[in-house]
Amino acid sequence: MNLLLIILMLLLCLLISDVISHFVPFIPTALIQIGLGLGIAFIMKSQAIEMETEWFLILFVAPLLYDDGRHFSRENLWKMREPIFGNAIILVLLTTVLGGFFIHWLMPYMPLAAAFALAAVLSPTDPVAVNGIAKRVQIPPKVLTLVRGESLINDASGLVAFNYAIAAVVTGYFSLRDAALNFSYMFIVGAVLGLTLGLLIDWIGFILRKKGIRDATFHSLLQILTPFIIYIATEELFHASGVIAVVVAGIAHAAITEHTSTMLAKEKVISENVWSVLLFVLNGVVFILLGLNIPISMGAAVANEDINNWLAIAGVLVIWLGIFGIRFVYSYLSTVSRYFIVKSKGAEAPSVKTSLLISLTGVRGAVTMVAVLSVPTLLASGAEFPQRSLILFIATGVILVTLLAATLFLPLLCKTDKEKARATNQLDFNAAMIKIFLATINRIRQEINPENELAAYELIGEYKRMVKRIQNELNSPETEGYLNKLNELKLKGLRAEAGYLGGALETNQIDQTVYEKFEAALDRREEALSNDVRFSVKYFLGKTLRIWHQLKRKYKQDPEKLMAKMADLKDLQVKTFEAAIASLKQEQQKTENSKADTDMIEAVIMGYQGMIRRLSKERSEFKEEDEELKEELRIKAMDSERQEIQRMYESGEISIEQSRKLRRHINYIESATLDDTEE
Repeated sequence: MNLLLIILMLLLCLLISDVISHFVPFIPTALIQIGLGLGIAFIMKSQAIEMETEWFLILFVAPLLYDDGRHFSRENLWKMREPIFGNAIILVLLTTVLGGFFIHWLMPYMPLAAAFALAAVLSPTDPVAVNGIAKRVQIPPKVLTLVRGESLINDASGLVAFNYAIAAVVTGYFSLRDAALNFSYMFIVGAVLGLTLGLLIDWIGFILRKKGIRDATFHSLLQILTPFIIYIATEELFHASGVIAVVVAGIAHAAITEHTSTMLAKEKVISENVWSVLLFVLNGVVFILLGLNIPISMGAAVANEDINNWLAIAGVLVIWLGIFGIRFVYSYLSTVSRYFIVKSKGAEAPSVKTSLLISLTGVRGAVTMVAVLSVPTLLASGAEFPQRSLILFIATGVILVTLLAATLFLPLLCKTDKEKARATNQLDFNAAMIKIFLATINRIRQEINPENELAAYELIGEYKRMVKRIQNELNSPETEGYLNKLNELKLKGLRAEAGYLGGALETNQIDQTVYEKFEAALDRREEALSNDVRFSVKYFLGKTLRIWHQLKRKYKQDPEKLMAKMADLKDLQVKTFEAAIASLKQEQQKTENSKADTDMIEAVIMGYQGMIRRLSKERSEFKEEDEELKEELRIKAMDSERQEIQRMYESGEISIEQSRKLRRHINYIESATLDDTEE
């Protein structure tokens, strides 16, 4: 029961962190999740969630790296193989050795082997937090590719180096020859096993499909289990690197499915959707657990009277600067080497700024935390592990400093790169989706005829809601200006409606009661134009109560009288809409309007016309034939979406990667929509 409550608590915190991240976008989600974990740790006090390295690597690292391997561009991996493998292996070893000597020089009371262990555990990078920052900051693609590529491998190299350093401290024995041989064995055998087992599982799936077992859910589950099977088999049976094995298996699986297309369309959609939920949960829970374990890892050092807390904090900052400096110098010198000495094809000129970006994106994360928590408390002789509490304190502190440094400095360094990206006139994903949906709406309008107009306006309404959802998520000045202008036009329409109602009241066409009800409805619509969260809740509750009262009145009143009254109110509503359309058409005829303004006014007018048609035709009249007409229009709309993506790509508005992502997104929407209609 306790385990179930802990899991539910972690998932609840995950949802809360995503909500907070939406309203506080300048703080990376990873930091918010760490903060929530820290808050839970203080609430729970003595009740801590212990993490063992083995199960953490199986449960979190294996599926995350397998998925990274599946989606990592093999073309980029091959093009950038030198810097990726250099950072993942050579830089890790240099960080372990040079960082170890630096820590021992800074803190002579820490044994050299223990200093090597601390430096080794600080060598693996965690791209998850950087990915969160990259969503809001335009980090150069090559830098992101390098960081993501090295993180596929450096977990393995860093953990191997860490385990050997810990063994040297515990036993007092270290053999460079044995370490080198074991290191090579773990990497080579891990890669071979990953390739072999990955191909075997894919072959099993292929055979099962040939035998008629084509259930999409079954094959999706097999894909989810694949990284766990491969990791456990590699680690437990062959004592090789399970991390390398799952990465290679992921890359192999992507290559096979790309060239053989054995996966059914439905299976691929289900599999990707399940993976997206799983990755969302794993990525978030990792950082919540990291926050939960901060008091454990730092508490012992804080409570230790022999350790000066201020000196320990200073030590964290100095050691971070040392590790940062090693990464910066290596990145710069390796770039110099490739550009001037080796003269690699496509190598970039050395740049201090690029080296700083590579150094800042080398954020440490959960693997470092879990590994350092596995440091034993006793040596083989029975003595206490030297400076264990200080090692935990420093490792935890460096994790937090790297996250904060990336959060503060990456946006500053990437500011000019973001401006360059805008100068290319390429649309981002959300802006492209809005453009696609608006083009689709225009295509549907062209297809309207007396037979399908109700179905067409139903479908246009769906697309408008999708556009509005995307617009509400955007925070750019362009989008804000567009929404403000659109709201001004809608307010103009509302004022025209109010003016018509006032005239109708003065000429005794309506009584005071009807006027007040319509005026209240106009007030609610005016308030709804704001994105105020408090009003959204108030509006939702108010609408629920109004529907309840309408249902009560429906059953209490005489049906014939009720129908007559409803018809009169609908007629009045149609006239107010016509008054709004007349006002907007006058606005449209102004000569100073740009084409964008005219199109915007036309969109608002079309919205009013759609509402008039819906009022003039009863909802019960929307029969099966209308549904068929709507589906015919939907198929044409989907064709229009794909044509617009192709047009934007050919005109240079989007890149090839963006076009693939947009097509994939359209396919998901199409699949979900068609599934709904089948049901």
